[in-house]
Amino acid sequence: METCGTVDGPGLRFVLFLQGCLMRCQYCHNRDTWELQAGSVMSVDEVIGEMERCRGFFRKGGLTVSGGESLLQIDFVISLFRACRDRGIHTCIDTNGYIVHCEDRLDELLEVTDLVILDLKEMDPKKHMELTRTPNTYALRFAQMLSDRGHPTWIRHVVVPGLTDDPESMDMLAEFVRQLTNVERFELLPFHQMGEHKWKACGERYDLEGVEPPSREVMDALVARFATFGVKAVY
Repeated sequence: METCGTVDGPGLRFVLFLQGCLMRCQYCHNRDTWELQAGSVMSVDEVIGEMERCRGFFRKGGLTVSGGESLLQIDFVISLFRACRDRGIHTCIDTNGYIVHCEDRLDELLEVTDLVILDLKEMDPKKHMELTRTPNTYALRFAQMLSDRGHPTWIRHVVVPGLTDDPESMDMLAEFVRQLTNVERFELLPFHQMGEHKWKACGERYDLEGVEPPSREVMDALVARFATFGVKAVY
């Protein structure tokens, strides 16, 4: 739990990180959240109790559920968001959109979700498989579903030099985002090395050791590139 999150939705947020993820992103900065059976078990009432203790700090923000992958625990998230809705708390889910296991519950989830933050890893299907070991068809389908419903959405993309920033993939992403009608914010997130120690703590090799974060000049150039497609990007 993070009690004063500033980058996971509008305003100050209470951020709940859930355990478990099916993607295996090479640049993941929460490697410790992959395992499905790790972490601590808490009830909805216990989470609400923790939130109420610091409610004054995020009165103009709300709750963001992240991970790992939050949709792996969709039943819990629905119950938690319903409790938040009863208390007038803004709800946001941060997800990679891998909805293979829960497509039949999405309508129920979105009824109590004020904002979706969707991380689009890579547009090229082959590169997405190499990057995450999963197909990108589900995330793209979820993005289109959100657009068709007009559901408030932020799109995010992590910029990893030499991995997720090639011109062809960037242009494909710009074309895709441009046709969505519900995107309130499109964020380019510069890669960082702050998750490296988690890989080593898990006894695994970190393949991106030594990769430098993209410079401001690189990020500015990407923002300008997206602008040529009529897409406003921020970082």
